[in-house]
Amino acid sequence: MSLISQNAVPKEPVKKKKKAMKKGEIALLEEGKEEVEDGNEIVLDGTRNQKRKRGQKDNDELMEAEEKEMTKLENFLFGPLYTPVEFRKDDEDEAGEELDNDCALFFTDRTANSVLSVYEEDMDSGDKSTEGQESRQRKKVWVDDEEDKIRINIAKVNRLRKLRKEEDETFISRSEYVARLRAQHIKMNPGTEWARLDDQPRNYSSDDEDSEKETGVVVAGGYEDPKDADNILRINEDLVVKRSMKLLPGFLEYSRLVDANMKDPSSSTVNSVQFHKNGQLFLVGGKDKRLRFFHIDGKKNDMLQSVFFEDYQIYKAAFLPEGSHAILSGRRKFFYTYDLVKDRVDKIGPLAGREEKSLESFEVSPDSKTIAFLGNEGYILIVSTKTKELIGTLKMNGTVRSVAFTNDGQQLLSSGGDGQVYHWDMRTRSCFHIGVDEGCLNGTALCTSSVGNLFAAGSDSGIVNIYNREEFLGGKRKPLKAIENLTTKVDFMKFNHDAQILAIISRMKKNSMKLIHVPSLTVFTNWPPANQTLHHPMCVDFSPRGGFMALGDAGGRVSLYKLHHYHQA
Repeated sequence: MSLISQNAVPKEPVKKKKKAMKKGEIALLEEGKEEVEDGNEIVLDGTRNQKRKRGQKDNDELMEAEEKEMTKLENFLFGPLYTPVEFRKDDEDEAGEELDNDCALFFTDRTANSVLSVYEEDMDSGDKSTEGQESRQRKKVWVDDEEDKIRINIAKVNRLRKLRKEEDETFISRSEYVARLRAQHIKMNPGTEWARLDDQPRNYSSDDEDSEKETGVVVAGGYEDPKDADNILRINEDLVVKRSMKLLPGFLEYSRLVDANMKDPSSSTVNSVQFHKNGQLFLVGGKDKRLRFFHIDGKKNDMLQSVFFEDYQIYKAAFLPEGSHAILSGRRKFFYTYDLVKDRVDKIGPLAGREEKSLESFEVSPDSKTIAFLGNEGYILIVSTKTKELIGTLKMNGTVRSVAFTNDGQQLLSSGGDGQVYHWDMRTRSCFHIGVDEGCLNGTALCTSSVGNLFAAGSDSGIVNIYNREEFLGGKRKPLKAIENLTTKVDFMKFNHDAQILAIISRMKKNSMKLIHVPSLTVFTNWPPANQTLHHPMCVDFSPRGGFMALGDAGGRVSLYKLHHYHQA
């Protein structure tokens, strides 16, 4: 109290009091109190206290100056041994002081806490490990005891505030600091989700188009299982998916990224490329007898695995839609399956009762139940994906050149040397419709859309007819549109995921690839690129959400493009 007098009359004589002292403050002792008998006033002598206060303040200033000088000398001689770890001190001191008292800016990062618990459990379990486990671990050569004494202020530096668990948390130990940094790293870099069998891949989207254009990086998205209702409360995704705007005709916005197989280019023709259903894993197969897997992110495209098949050129490779296996075929009586989970290769065939010398072309049903191989003399061989055995055959009148499953896997389309399109019921394995492909003498390619009822039929004259399947089955033979932009045989066709883009390829000429805007049935005018040679295009595939397009050519390169209309891979 700094008051000289108080208008209070005590009932008992006033005793000496001592005020509660805080660190760095001077204690004021109430001395020299005199009791007046008439009881109306108590007088406190403050002169002596003021003198003591001034003397003590001078002594403290002198001691602080000596401590600073001693600390400066120790740091100069021995280095900053006792200085706490700080980041960007000069740049962020002012911002840190302004934010220290602003509680409204504090938020609790629940994701980091959930990930951090894993590391805390690991630390706890490490303390309870048995002596046998400790003997197998390599012992540290040297341990610095001073590291355990380090205390890090995570409230002072702006970029470390996200590591806090509580609003008033400031200093944490070194081990705790390391664990929280690891948890934050996992949160920011989730890694390859396709390798996690039990986890649902996350769905990433970016609202900043400018950053995408600058970096060229598109983070791969994923899927959510609608049957797993328990996951609804475990994710922070939008429960209602908004439909994107329709793709406009005429000009396609895209940008070139680093090659998909940049880390391990093929030494020969690339015959097959395909994205896994998660949009991150990518398959490349060709005549160099190697099956390669890449992790596609648009920036690094790291190679994950390469499998060599001796004396077996790969003419086609594809994932099973369920995602755990890949099928490889070539000009042999047998084919291979590759188990992605167990990293195992199995040789299948020859097929019982068949004499085909080549099983180089096939299609997999969307329900992952059957594989349709092209056989001799118009036969289509139906193989079970579960038993890997022949379960039936389909017979065309002419030779078979191409097949395609409908999006539900219940029907199969086929075409060949007689210029007709066959429709097969896979449940009864019988043909229920045959229609003539207008202007076609020899069918070479077929493709169906994953949404809607469209299918495209290509011929050796370079013409691609686009049909509505319901109208075609109803007797209408006139196609919706005849694409005549290719002048040589159509070898490959592919719809993207929402059937707004159709890619058509002829392997006989350079740059012989066109992209069709399906809603308007017109060709994109800015494809192929004017300043780039596509070599001899061989195959193409779109990522599950349409953000990436990969193009394999005869030179062993797999070009990767970002389609800006789609925000997810």
